[in-house]
Amino acid sequence: MYDIPTDTTPLKLEAVTLTLPSAAGPVEILRGVDLTVRPGETVAVVGPSGSGKSSLIAVAAGLETPTSGSVSLFGQDLADLNEDGRAKLRRNRVSLVFQSFHLLPNMTAEENIAAPLEIAGVLNAFEVAEAWLKLVGLSARARHYPHQLSGGEQQRVALARALAAKPSLLFADEPTGNLDAANAHIVADLMFKLVARTGAALVLVTHDPDIAVRADRQVIMADGRIVEPE
Repeated sequence: MYDIPTDTTPLKLEAVTLTLPSAAGPVEILRGVDLTVRPGETVAVVGPSGSGKSSLIAVAAGLETPTSGSVSLFGQDLADLNEDGRAKLRRNRVSLVFQSFHLLPNMTAEENIAAPLEIAGVLNAFEVAEAWLKLVGLSARARHYPHQLSGGEQQRVALARALAAKPSLLFADEPTGNLDAANAHIVADLMFKLVARTGAALVLVTHDPDIAVRADRQVIMADGRIVEPE
């Protein structure tokens, strides 16, 4: 029987390592990472390309299994759960936004938001989707398909989809990486505004220093490790 843990700490990583095989031999991606994210806290993960930022997100969200160390979501050690258990733990509590928008091409903007809500058993899924499209300024685009939307509009739909279930923790991996400066600014503004509205904690990977400084705290990564900011 799966019991939802009662610990409210959204995320805790302790001595996490990740080593992956390659043709040249094992590659150390993460090297002893410790990180705790408190309820409602916004954390920006920054550092050069290849420093392990996206791998940190993958391990923290339970999408990648660490080689050693422990990863806990809301007090539950992910090592104690199988894939189904991790999915149940994440359901309605954890959402993700990626650099690529990952919208379903055969669904409208409204349907892309409503579909996961319906799967989760939300009875008024389309009303919720309509409300979130309004929050991201896309009410007029509700019946448009992804190919009819700009990149900035697609990411706003993806953000609405991620937050419509009001998760306690949002992972955002380079959410503005595919956008021009103007759209990046719009998406970043919405992300911080809507995260504050829902009370979700945010773990944000970004290369944009103007976005990173808006977080409560910055975590700097280098060579698979978290280093102290100056």
